[in-house]
Amino acid sequence: MARFTLPRDLYFGPDAINELSCLKGYKRAIIVTGGSSMQKFGFLEKLENVLHEAGLETKLFEGVEPDPSVETVYRGAQAMRDFEPDVIVAIGGGSPIDAAKAMWVFYEYPEKTFDDIKDPFTMPKLRQKAIFVAIPSTSGTATEVTAFSVITDYNTLIKYPLADFEITPDIAILDNNIPLTMPKSLTADTGMDALTHAIEAYVAALRSPFSDALALKAIQMIYENLVASVEGNVEARGAMHVAQCMAGMAFSNALLGIAHSLAHKTGAQFDIPHGRCNAILLPYVIEYNEKTSSEQLAEIARALGLPGATTKQLVNSLVDAIKELNKKLSIKQSYCENGVTEENYLKVADFIAENAVADPCTGSNPRETDVASMRKILDCAYYGRDVEF
Repeated sequence: MARFTLPRDLYFGPDAINELSCLKGYKRAIIVTGGSSMQKFGFLEKLENVLHEAGLETKLFEGVEPDPSVETVYRGAQAMRDFEPDVIVAIGGGSPIDAAKAMWVFYEYPEKTFDDIKDPFTMPKLRQKAIFVAIPSTSGTATEVTAFSVITDYNTLIKYPLADFEITPDIAILDNNIPLTMPKSLTADTGMDALTHAIEAYVAALRSPFSDALALKAIQMIYENLVASVEGNVEARGAMHVAQCMAGMAFSNALLGIAHSLAHKTGAQFDIPHGRCNAILLPYVIEYNEKTSSEQLAEIARALGLPGATTKQLVNSLVDAIKELNKKLSIKQSYCENGVTEENYLKVADFIAENAVADPCTGSNPRETDVASMRKILDCAYYGRDVEF
């Protein structure tokens, strides 16, 4: 038997945040956010007003950092226990939403530790105390519809992707007005993160007709709209906000692959944004996975109208198209070009490869991967060499 899980309700379009009037009857909402941008552009105030009008008392937990830490999660859970909300609302980029998901677990189960939940699908049953609402400000992570949360252990510089359908939000709000505030570099990085989600989902081990349909449509929409979105086109930004969500629905159920396994580990070690790590890695991982997934990769190329008379030619066209897209987005195609020194790289390359193999995303990659293979892929991504093994 297979499973396909999505939020119960998804509201989308301009001013979709107003739909949180549906929360009438609840008593208290804690709002988790990174803070500054949502406050600067007035979205935090708008959210509070909507909740107050619905009759809810609110409390803010602000200052969630990029790549949220285990310590921040514990602090937020304590704030929730003090306030006792029956609604958790997370607004902002992937970081505050991911952090709030983990806080939710420790709010409802204060006796649990991070070690108790970091293995996939080991979380206890939630919604004993609160429901969860997610409002993304970026168009990439799709955490508003997924069963995932990425938390960083700064003692080891390892990002842990938590995975369990229990942390899939109950309500997702895709308000098109919010991502209009993203700067160009963030729009590019998060867009490439979304493209990687969709492509990895389309070839992942647990893919299904449901996830395939969402992933392929998301790939087409991202490919057609990302450059215009970065350039500030309002319609393209709206299309990207929907496309990244569709990609999230796909990968939350089909799972991901080793582009994300490596991105989780290299991002923390090299201090490079997660989406940009995926943009760097994606062509090399496609080349590696071609041995087992050439037909699916060729299907993607056909859907994008790329040239090729044979399966091999189509896969090559897909790799070339992604590299060209990165170029248009001003994303350099290797870790070396992105400022990682060879000395630094060689110090941590084996550590990254070993931990990437242990990452939960590795198990759903279509081609089996060991530490030696992972290190070879990483070398190719560092030096900018084609994967030919």
